[in-house]
Amino acid sequence: MLNDSIVMVGRNLTTIKRVPTLLATATLQPLMFVFLFAYVFGATFGGGAYREYLMAGIFTQTVAFNAAFTTVGLASDLQEGIVDRLRSLPMSRMAVILGRTASDLVLSVISVFVMSICGLIVGWRIRGSFLDALLAYAIILLFGFAMSWTGAWVGLLSKNVEVAQSFGFAWLFPVTFLSSAFVSAQSLPGPLKPIAEWNPVTAVATSCRELFGNKAPALFPTPTGWVAEHATLYSIVSSLVILAIFVPLATLQYRKVASR
Repeated sequence: MLNDSIVMVGRNLTTIKRVPTLLATATLQPLMFVFLFAYVFGATFGGGAYREYLMAGIFTQTVAFNAAFTTVGLASDLQEGIVDRLRSLPMSRMAVILGRTASDLVLSVISVFVMSICGLIVGWRIRGSFLDALLAYAIILLFGFAMSWTGAWVGLLSKNVEVAQSFGFAWLFPVTFLSSAFVSAQSLPGPLKPIAEWNPVTAVATSCRELFGNKAPALFPTPTGWVAEHATLYSIVSSLVILAIFVPLATLQYRKVASR
């Protein structure tokens, strides 16, 4: 399975090489978010302090949005008959999905690297230790890998690429914006506040801010509650729970669609 998965990773990365617009989409969109929030909203929320607060949220949002590439990629392979060809080969069925999610993890690494350079340009700095920064990046990529499996399940449920493209991003917007990725969850009204507080996106963003040593702007209320106090633990556990749920679901769904 490992060898087959590596072959599939190479195949998917070759696709990105031959269609460079895929890589451009994965990097240009988060860069636009960085500049938009940093300079448009940053002037309202505290300038330089908000830019440092912003970057952890942008990292988290970007790796979550990359799940849409997994969704569209698998839906495209199904519609174009690639999966039918792979079924005729003596290879692990798991390798098709694992190869897709692993190649999209590589894409997330590239996206995070480009955004880190962009963040340094707009004034973001890593003020924590080197090991803390490595842990923060590892948490971001683990969450992105977990979200890719969610995207894989959605892609395998989609009847065609058009449905995958429309639905692939539709569920990601409320998941990422209903969190503390860009504003404090404490400032949200009514029932939105507890939802945002327990959102894994909030935990990942909060954990990375702590590990990077980035403080919130003075006008943002201080986060409270169990998740805020155990953000790193909760972000790791929530990513593992997502994997535990969607790896079997995606594998089962692939067996269903591949047997048609």
